[in-house]
Amino acid sequence: MRPIETRYALSGDVRIAYQVVGQGSFDLVFVPGFISNLDLHWEDEGYSRLLKRLSAFSRLILFDKRGTGLSDRVDAHHLPSLETRMDDVRAVMDAAGSGRAALLGASEGAPMAMLFAATYPERTRALALYGGYAHFHKWVMPPERLEAFIEAAETAWGTGATLPNFAPGRVDDAHFAQWWARFERLSASPTAAAALARMNAEIDVRDVLPAISAPTLLIHRRNDARVDPDASRYLARKIPNAKLVEVPGRDHPIWTGDVDRVADVIEEFLTGERAVTEVDRVLAALLVTRIYDTARMGDRMWSERSQRFQEIWRQQVGRHGGRLAGTQGEMMMSRFDGPARAIRCAAALREAAQGIGVASAQGAHVGEIELRGPPVGLTARVTMQLASHAGRGDILASRLIADLAVGSGLHFADAGRITLDDLDEPLALVQAMSEQHLEPDCRARTRTTEPAVLTARESEVVSLIADGKSNAAIAAELRLSEHTVKRHVANILLKLDLPSRAAAAAFSVRHTGPDGP
Repeated sequence: MRPIETRYALSGDVRIAYQVVGQGSFDLVFVPGFISNLDLHWEDEGYSRLLKRLSAFSRLILFDKRGTGLSDRVDAHHLPSLETRMDDVRAVMDAAGSGRAALLGASEGAPMAMLFAATYPERTRALALYGGYAHFHKWVMPPERLEAFIEAAETAWGTGATLPNFAPGRVDDAHFAQWWARFERLSASPTAAAALARMNAEIDVRDVLPAISAPTLLIHRRNDARVDPDASRYLARKIPNAKLVEVPGRDHPIWTGDVDRVADVIEEFLTGERAVTEVDRVLAALLVTRIYDTARMGDRMWSERSQRFQEIWRQQVGRHGGRLAGTQGEMMMSRFDGPARAIRCAAALREAAQGIGVASAQGAHVGEIELRGPPVGLTARVTMQLASHAGRGDILASRLIADLAVGSGLHFADAGRITLDDLDEPLALVQAMSEQHLEPDCRARTRTTEPAVLTARESEVVSLIADGKSNAAIAAELRLSEHTVKRHVANILLKLDLPSRAAAAAFSVRHTGPDGP
């Protein structure tokens, strides 16, 4: 995408940086939250995704509030009022040639947008408020917490230390955490960040809410980590005819979580039409593989084994018809056209991990992803979370994987349900199990070597395995269905704690003489 031109509007004697993108039939002014940086926004996948979605149906006007990003800083000893800051919206609209616009206010940008709508109703087409509030201390943080936040910001600003306050679900995402630290540094200095926090602490627009006449949409995440969801419920009661939509999630920034869902709601509200499904999105199975067990080996050994596993990962993904989709630390994501291929690859990777002395955990899920570029969005996040929840040797998959893999010969066991921030309902899970091995490879093994634990039928089956016969051949000889033979094989491996058919054959040979048992 070509660079967006940044220009400056004059608001009093303060320069406000702004950008204009898109050629829609109406103007949409995006009033951002706590900190922002017009140039840096386009470097984050979620943020750029949001801006591209919004500019697809509008002429999108973006700006950095005074005190942050590319705009002039404020005097920390003479902080501007919300009314002064709100008038920056008017200055930007004038500079961009916008007489009337819809306003999207996110977080701290929502009170500014509300005050603008009440002050300039003739210039406000509609109001969309995400994660907003009318009173800072009531719905964001009380004075004592604010002082602690400012103190922490002044000592650790630029390191990404504020990330848990805004997006706790992204703390373990190393790539995003690095971007966030850079976002802090390029959006404000420690002094500027403290000034912004103190300006926001003065926000109280409760008295202006009844004066808002523009059509108003409220969006809030149900478990928002930064702003109490009751803040938007209050706004819904006080702003005439406002509509409230609550969406799943706890990460506060509008560009995190299910960005497409938020954009869909905004687009339908502002255009009266549902978003058109994009042709560059496809249904795919994602597999996220992670390895660990660093406690048992030194850094050098771990590095060597990690590198070796990544080489195997590349080979196995290609061998199973998949595509590499990127890495984040020890997390490796791959994409497949079908769930059966993903699960078979996962089983191969599990055995490979055990073979080189590391533990694996994997998550698999099916959903829509972008045809171009690395998978991002809801499907990718759910898959990453499944991999994070998976135990040693587990292949944890969504129930949808099992439903779509019917007839593939793969086996799945119910694994309960899990509640994820981005989903409305708990997600049904299964453990993906291959014929060769029904339980995780990487757990501690106990030697169960007594053949007496097998039933008579299982003893027959294991003897035929030792003869080198396939499941189909065994089924024909014993007059059983092939599915029944598979279940017998699975039970044999489970009871004897063996990893494969080859091991079962070896077991049978050890426990039978030349004339039989």
